[in-house]
Amino acid sequence: MSAPDLKAALALVAEVEQSLPMPLSGSLRCEAGELLALVGPSGAGKTSWMRVLAGLMRPQQGRVAVGGEVWCDTAQGIFLPPQRRHVGLVFQNYALMPHLDALGNVALSLLHLPHADRLKQARHWLDHVGLSAEQQARRPATLSGGQQQRVAVARALAREPRLLLLDEPFSAVDQMNRQGLYRLLADLRRELAIPIVLVTHDLNEARMLADRLVVMDGGRVLQEGTPAQIHTAPRNARVADLVGIQNRFQGVWLGPADSPGQGRLRWTCGDADDTAAPVVLTVRDKGKLPAGHAVTWVIPNDGIVLVDPGAGRAGDFDTEVIEARHLGEITLATVRVHSVPGAHLVLTWAGAQRQALTPGARWCVRLDPARVHVMPLRTTPLRTRNGAVQTAS
Repeated sequence: MSAPDLKAALALVAEVEQSLPMPLSGSLRCEAGELLALVGPSGAGKTSWMRVLAGLMRPQQGRVAVGGEVWCDTAQGIFLPPQRRHVGLVFQNYALMPHLDALGNVALSLLHLPHADRLKQARHWLDHVGLSAEQQARRPATLSGGQQQRVAVARALAREPRLLLLDEPFSAVDQMNRQGLYRLLADLRRELAIPIVLVTHDLNEARMLADRLVVMDGGRVLQEGTPAQIHTAPRNARVADLVGIQNRFQGVWLGPADSPGQGRLRWTCGDADDTAAPVVLTVRDKGKLPAGHAVTWVIPNDGIVLVDPGAGRAGDFDTEVIEARHLGEITLATVRVHSVPGAHLVLTWAGAQRQALTPGARWCVRLDPARVHVMPLRTTPLRTRNGAVQTAS
């Protein structure tokens, strides 16, 4: 079997449809060696999905299979309990036995082995996650949060699972220890040929660690794709909101432009009076929108270029910095777009240029039309204070 065929054969494939005890709807797939992150607000259904995968909750309708082995199929009456699924679970609160040392906690998951083999395997995995012999002999209360989480990871891996589930595993760990755990997970991923599913509320964490994201809201899977795909082409305004795209605006689709594959987008801003001098952008046209259709549109930060006012050209926008916050190596700035009343752009900037992003500074802004992503407006728009669009779900 070739490497791609082997990878597909070991994949996690799951689909769920239910209304009770909480709504869940959608499907997901995670290849062997891939990390899939479930992201969304509190109550989105992320942990419920995790419980279905682990066998801790039986769905009303659904199917879960890993490597061709069916763990759940409600249509055929199949439901394997957690102990038969070979799942490694890492929880936010570690769930370690306080009366056992680190070695004993990992050995506890290997009761099917003789005592000597149990300790040998436990030491192997604790060594693997970077705990010294002295740390392995300590009880959880005397270990740091990061060290306790390493014990939890070693325990999850000790049974050689076919699926690894990480439920908010780093949220209770301080930032310094969290960076070490990120590196540990990256190292383990290179060695483990199993699907890994991560639940997190931290979008930066998800983008940094995951190969693909599953964006959820209200129990529904809204979109699945790579972080870059979702960030540059969200399926709708709600997805854009959930993944933290700051620059979301209203507009009206005016139809095709003169050049093939190009369309005309009028930039509007809520109830602001921009009828006297409408701003029209020429952007990509996918041929799916009728003229006159209300839309929302987004542009990522890397589709925005700051230009010195003296070097501006036709199509650039005159702006003024109204707020700037210098956050370590980056600056978060808000600029007012003069030609679109009420419209503000939010910029995240690094490098020497950011030093000149000070309140009152004048800049030209150039938008990359290839990075503008237009979506039909299907929900009720709520105008935010910076003129961007927030949608009611």
